[in-house]
Amino acid sequence: MKASSGDQGSPPCFLRFPRPVRVVSGAEAELKCVVLGEPPPVVVWEKGGQQLAASERLSFLADGAEHGLLLNGALPTDAGVYVCRARNVAGEAYAAAAITVLEPPASEPEPQPAELPLPPPGSGEGAPVFLAGPRSQWVLRGAEVVLTCQAGGLPEPTLYWEKDGMALDEVWDSSHFALEPGRAEDGPGASLALRILAARLPDSGVYVCHARNAHGHAQAGALLQVQQPPESPPADPDEAPAPVVEPLKCAPKTFWVNEGKHAKFRCYVMGKPEPEIEWHWEGLPLLPDRRRLMYRDRDGGFVLKVLYCQAKDRGLYVCAARNSAGQTLSAVQLHVKEPRLRFTRPLQDVEGREHGIAVLECKVPNSRIPTAWFREDQRLLPCRKYEQIEEGTVRRLIIHRLKADDDGVYLCEMRGRVRTVANVTVKGPILKRLPRKLDVLEGENAVLLVETLEAGVQGRWSRDGEELPAICQTTSGHMHALVLPGVTREDAGEVTFSLGNSHTTALLRVKCIKHSPPGPPVSAEMFKGQKNTVLLTWKPPEPAPETPFIYRLERQEVGSEDWIQCFSIEKAGAVEVPGDCVPSEGDYRFRICAVSGHGRSPHVVFHGSAHLESPVHILSPQNKVSLTFTTSDRVVLTCELSRVDFPAMWYKDGQKVEESELLVVKMDGRKHRLILPEAKVQDSGEFECRTEGVSAFFNVTVQDPPVHIVDPREHVFVHAITSECVMLACEVDREDAPVRWYKDGQEVEENDFVVLENEGPHRRLVLPATQPSDGGEFQCVAGDERAYFTVTITDVSSWIVYPSGKVYVAAVRLERVVLTCELCRPWAEVRWTKDGEEVVESPALLLQKEDTIRRLVLPAVQLEDSGEYLCEIDDESASFTVTVTEPPVRILYPRDEVALIAVTLECVVLMCELSQEDAPVRWYKDGLEVEESEALVLERDGARCRLVLPAAQPEDGGEFVCDAGDDSAFFTVTVTAPPERIVHPAARSLDLHFGAPGRVELHCEVAPAGSQVRWYKDGLEVEASDALHLGAEGPTRTLTLPHAQPEDAGEYVCETRDEAITFNVILAEPPVQFLAPETAPSPLSVAPGEPVVLSCELSRAGAPVIWSHNGKPVQEGEGLELHAEGPRRVLCIQAAGPAHAGLYTCQSGAAPGAPSLSFTVQVAEPLPVKLVSELTPLTVHEGDDATFRCEVSPADADVTWLRNGAVVAPGPQVEMARNGSSRILTLRGCQLGDAGTVTVRAGSTAASARLHVRETELLFLRRLQDVRAEEGQDVCLEVETGRVGTVGAVRWVRGGQPLPHDSRLSMAQDGHIHRLFIHGVVLADQGTYGCESHNDRTLARLSVRPRQLRVLRPLEDVTISEGGSATFQLELSQEGVTGEWARGGVRLHPGPKCHIHSEGQSHQLVLSGLGLADSGCVSFTADSLRCAARLVVREVPVTIVRGPQDLEVTEGDTATFECELSQALADVTWEKDGRALTPSPRLRLQALGTRRLLQLRRCGPSDAGTYSCAVGTARAGPVRLIVHDRTVEVLSELLSVSAREGDGATFECTVSEAETTGRWELGGRLLRPGARVRIRQEGKKHILVLSELRPEDAGEVRFQAGPAQSLALLEVEALPLQMCRRPPREKTILVGRRAVLEVTVSRSGGHVFWLREGAQLCPGDKYEMRSHGPTHSLVIRDVRPEDQGTYCCQAGQDSAHTRLLVEAPFLPVPLLCTSLTLPASSLSLLPPAHRSEFHVSLGRGLFLSSYTCLTRRDIPPSIPNPSIPSRC
Repeated sequence: MKASSGDQGSPPCFLRFPRPVRVVSGAEAELKCVVLGEPPPVVVWEKGGQQLAASERLSFLADGAEHGLLLNGALPTDAGVYVCRARNVAGEAYAAAAITVLEPPASEPEPQPAELPLPPPGSGEGAPVFLAGPRSQWVLRGAEVVLTCQAGGLPEPTLYWEKDGMALDEVWDSSHFALEPGRAEDGPGASLALRILAARLPDSGVYVCHARNAHGHAQAGALLQVQQPPESPPADPDEAPAPVVEPLKCAPKTFWVNEGKHAKFRCYVMGKPEPEIEWHWEGLPLLPDRRRLMYRDRDGGFVLKVLYCQAKDRGLYVCAARNSAGQTLSAVQLHVKEPRLRFTRPLQDVEGREHGIAVLECKVPNSRIPTAWFREDQRLLPCRKYEQIEEGTVRRLIIHRLKADDDGVYLCEMRGRVRTVANVTVKGPILKRLPRKLDVLEGENAVLLVETLEAGVQGRWSRDGEELPAICQTTSGHMHALVLPGVTREDAGEVTFSLGNSHTTALLRVKCIKHSPPGPPVSAEMFKGQKNTVLLTWKPPEPAPETPFIYRLERQEVGSEDWIQCFSIEKAGAVEVPGDCVPSEGDYRFRICAVSGHGRSPHVVFHGSAHLESPVHILSPQNKVSLTFTTSDRVVLTCELSRVDFPAMWYKDGQKVEESELLVVKMDGRKHRLILPEAKVQDSGEFECRTEGVSAFFNVTVQDPPVHIVDPREHVFVHAITSECVMLACEVDREDAPVRWYKDGQEVEENDFVVLENEGPHRRLVLPATQPSDGGEFQCVAGDERAYFTVTITDVSSWIVYPSGKVYVAAVRLERVVLTCELCRPWAEVRWTKDGEEVVESPALLLQKEDTIRRLVLPAVQLEDSGEYLCEIDDESASFTVTVTEPPVRILYPRDEVALIAVTLECVVLMCELSQEDAPVRWYKDGLEVEESEALVLERDGARCRLVLPAAQPEDGGEFVCDAGDDSAFFTVTVTAPPERIVHPAARSLDLHFGAPGRVELHCEVAPAGSQVRWYKDGLEVEASDALHLGAEGPTRTLTLPHAQPEDAGEYVCETRDEAITFNVILAEPPVQFLAPETAPSPLSVAPGEPVVLSCELSRAGAPVIWSHNGKPVQEGEGLELHAEGPRRVLCIQAAGPAHAGLYTCQSGAAPGAPSLSFTVQVAEPLPVKLVSELTPLTVHEGDDATFRCEVSPADADVTWLRNGAVVAPGPQVEMARNGSSRILTLRGCQLGDAGTVTVRAGSTAASARLHVRETELLFLRRLQDVRAEEGQDVCLEVETGRVGTVGAVRWVRGGQPLPHDSRLSMAQDGHIHRLFIHGVVLADQGTYGCESHNDRTLARLSVRPRQLRVLRPLEDVTISEGGSATFQLELSQEGVTGEWARGGVRLHPGPKCHIHSEGQSHQLVLSGLGLADSGCVSFTADSLRCAARLVVREVPVTIVRGPQDLEVTEGDTATFECELSQALADVTWEKDGRALTPSPRLRLQALGTRRLLQLRRCGPSDAGTYSCAVGTARAGPVRLIVHDRTVEVLSELLSVSAREGDGATFECTVSEAETTGRWELGGRLLRPGARVRIRQEGKKHILVLSELRPEDAGEVRFQAGPAQSLALLEVEALPLQMCRRPPREKTILVGRRAVLEVTVSRSGGHVFWLREGAQLCPGDKYEMRSHGPTHSLVIRDVRPEDQGTYCCQAGQDSAHTRLLVEAPFLPVPLLCTSLTLPASSLSLLPPAHRSEFHVSLGRGLFLSSYTCLTRRDIPPSIPNPSIPSRC
């Protein structure tokens, strides 16, 4: 193999490969690729190894490096692989792509599903292609959503939907989803609509429609976002919003995060219907933004992620989930831990305009602290885009040239990862940008969203610069969505959304399985062959790679470090490298590697080097170049050599050229150019660039520019009547271009009857008063181009123009029928009759009149409307015979057989929709007509018929048929096995009593016996253990508690798949006994005031007891308390007194003789009062509470409190309390004056303690905020303190210094609020202001902007006459302002007609010499101020320069009146006999510059009269129009023609007038040009050509031109009838079913005969013969065994035979027995469908199978003596 490469190693390289294309036959197919190379490669396209050439359907496109192949009207034969081959001197490269042409099925009117022939294999079949994909939608909750997709392909693809990668039936709650199949609207294919009723928030997601057939799979997706409806605001704006979620019932969890870190909350919720999730923060709903991300992870959890947490993010976060069944909450308290080292001034959010700048600024505590800037997680380095400034402690980031992708979160970080965060908002056309990157697993769906400022704008989606297909894009209002379903590795790349000059980009990364690159080649060797040639050999990698790969060869010049690619090779193991593949002479080394789609192998270097040198050769052009130019063009001929600055000579026609002003020769490196600045015709010739024996040739042709016809581009047909003016207009591209006019091949000369006009580029031929002889074919010839006009002149001599013969109309009932009659006079009156009686207009019969057209309309024709209708005028009439028939009944739904699967007792509805509401139908099941009963209901609702099985049983399964006479619908119903039920016990809830401890056994019986059950206790599923046994024996299921305890009591549930039973287990307990103390306790002696506790323990925790004291019941209160703690009972005496002494008894229950226990309590004498504990000194902050506590004895002793020696009494600030022996004094809101000594006295004892009160810190609750003001405004700075401070407690500073004394400054205090007022701020007031206390400080920035420019006296609208002057003036609030004047958005500059003047605050604009085009908006702009006014220029009154003239025309011709105005832009009113005229199909008003034309086509006597024109106040006329009569005669009659089927026939007729329009009819039907009918006119001769004749074409041929007509007969000899499609040779039908035999013959209308056993069949109740086009059917109803036999269809000399076999129906027989005995060895002899049935465990009254039953017929004779009970 020999390969070569150009200098600098630039062989062809494909940057973008062509992609496979699938199109429908007849559509346009295009392949595109981008290929580079140096020199630019020559690109050719190949197919099947043959190079393609351009043709009418095939063209090649080239635009720089982009090349394309365009195929118009693709045919199935065009399908195949197309190769793009790029070649230059440096090497060769190629790329291939396939074009698949899908052949659509032939479209026939209303095809019947049963009669569609299957497409033959290989005829245009292909993978599915989406014709229309679903569109992304944004809807409110509760709205109805419809997603529709249409797909084509052969065979027809199967469509199905998925949501977020799951089938619809796998979605948690899809009950409100409905699928609606259908047919594609615009052609072949299928459609499937997904309807979502009352959309919910969980319905949001990606929906993908899949189309699949035997040839492949396609998918298209859309995004659905369901949003919460906006809530109405509260009536009172100051009213706090109502809480969104219910209050929490338990304490929330706590989550700590360091400032600047991310916080992630995950909430996993389940429920049905699927719950709707809302996130709330501090009771307010959260919406996603830059720092709050809300999404659902792959495990189904709902995630809220707070990025770069700040102190303001702390608070309570709640995940609220709700559905129709209820609501649940989950909450977490977020705490943000602030660092010790903080930014002195954090970043603030900023906004910027696109293409502008944004400045972020913060302060660090120390100027030496280093910082770094980040955009989200990306470190920003200083550059022109990101300017980073450090000034002391100030850190500033300036973002230049803002774009949409600069929108985001920015961070400034100092040591310790201490961060400050701010949002940068970029204002522009794009509001919501794309994410910076999107990671998607291979096979998942990728969704990208963009929100724009304006609604309805069209953006552009691209990936890596290549535009993405429209089927995956959706635009809805402000939202733009891109949905890529099932992404692959090829989908990865940079996805860009472009809107004008705005762009936003996301990096789409597809994670997939990692593959290893191929191994390196082995055994690489170099051989030096012939002179200036080297041979390189190698062997493939070991082991061989699994994926396709190529070899890449590179070279390196010795002494250089750069390796340059030579070329790529596919399978060769050797290559010869000649010297002409290197750029210059030298020693070269080579290396090679293997490259695949998964990477590159290591390089293998060939040992040694080779000396190569490159000869001089021509790089381009490779072949002789032919160029054509027009005069004055600049001609540049370029020849590129392989060496730089190598000399070359130029020759023309063999003679060496000489340089001059008209011929320039240049050399630039390798390129040599010959330039002709202004080419002339004599410069044509052959140019040659010659160097060292090689030459490049250029054949140059210079010619004058051709003349082109601009209008018309298509053939023009003009119809006119006698005396009418006809104008033929043609526009050329040059005003001086000559044209010639021809009529019927003869050049036209100007005379009195033909006028030729030239006006600029317009050429006209005018026939002022046409005659029939003026008709013909006219041509306007300009150079090589021609414009064609066919002029037809008709002459009307009868009242009725159409129809000329009897018209037959066939219609079906309720169809709209229109009978049309055309007259020659618009004012003529007609009379309509039906069957001889005049008709009367009514809603069911309408009479219409429009110009010369008269119509009789039957909006909804009925059977009684059949008859003969006449349109009569004078002695003429037009006849219409109307025949109305009933339309055939068709089944609209279902179109295909429907299969339904239901479970027992489920309601099954079979629905059939008919084309007629009153059409009768019959329902059949398994061939037998059904009868209505309680188990089978027949319903009828208009055109919809239903068969309802209210409670389906297994025996209800089978084939159901809805027969509508002409059509049938089939349903296959399958009813599954009965549900699993609990047979015993019958009750579903039982109360069972047992003793404890003891054995508890629960049992129930299920059917079928193999049903699985689950046991639950108190709602929780139980599992078998040592203390709980679960059993199953046959149909019995048991739960046993061997040793039941009281705690085992509760609710037990046994649950099958379909039913459940509840057992309420009650365990009786033993009598209550006292466990402790075991004996009566000894008497208890206590001192007065001491507490007493009496307790005992019972054998049962819930047993009631009765306490008594000295025989009387104990009442709780007065120091007595009763407690129950499990089995323990307690009586507490808080402070014992003498009254508490005595006998206490605790009795279990009130029954006589119940167990009891007694206690004896003895109370000693009272003790002296004393203090038990001392007071504790306290230190509190100002405003806090101080509490002193002490203990006394006895507990009821009284104490006295003193403060600083004075007795303290209770009051608002003093509270005294006692709790047992404790005494408490509380001083509320302590002040500094409350400090002192607190003393307590009890009896003869006392205790004291010291109270210290500290002053509270004065802190700022609401801090200063930055303020922006305009010069001259008043400014108020405000702070709020935590307490009311004394006067002078806070002070105001500016720049750290106290405020100067200024009358404009004032300070005020209102409780906690402190304010600083600055009146009439000036620019010098700008700076940093602060408010300080002894404990806190707050700062804010005051920014003052200069006073805004205002308009004192605005511009005023000006209205003047054409040619006058207009003056605009305005006055501004400032002097010396420079502004711009503009008109219509265009800036005005001083000139002869524009004077601009300004003086002080006044600005003036004077415009002179104004015209109508100068009207518009005049504006003045200065800085941000703009003022505008309206300039209106009125036109000068119009006058009539030349008025119309009198005219005389022949009837049917065109009359043209013309007048000329003084101005081109003016409206003219034409009048006839004093009444204004309006345009109509016969009356045209035209404006040609200053000329105004009135044309009357097909003039009649009614058009005669006086005409005038008026414009404004000017009038011209009246002028007179006279109309003369015209006649037409037939000169040459039609001749009858006889032909055979498939041949053609030609009819010719000659009339007396050449401009007469004729009508052709065949058998009373009007003929129009089509595939088999061609009509043309050659002067007076009219020709009709009929091709591909059919037998039904035979009949009378009529030609009519006005009143004249000619008749002839057409006879067509039919060819023998043949069969194209035959019925099967043998067909099996079940008894009672309907049999259909169908054949297709060679033509429609052919007659066939049906025979049975040689006897001809006749239509009747048994047999029905149908015919539809070429298809004929025999329907045998209610097939019986005697119908078995041979049936024959006879079509001419051809016939087809079918053997009809009749079988008895296969009816399942229920097995009423419990066993069926067969020999074990005979089981294999059973039919395969019944072998598995013997493995089913049969129960009492059960069937062998719910699908099939075994009958005697199924048992082969080879099974010896099967034992089947007689009842089976």
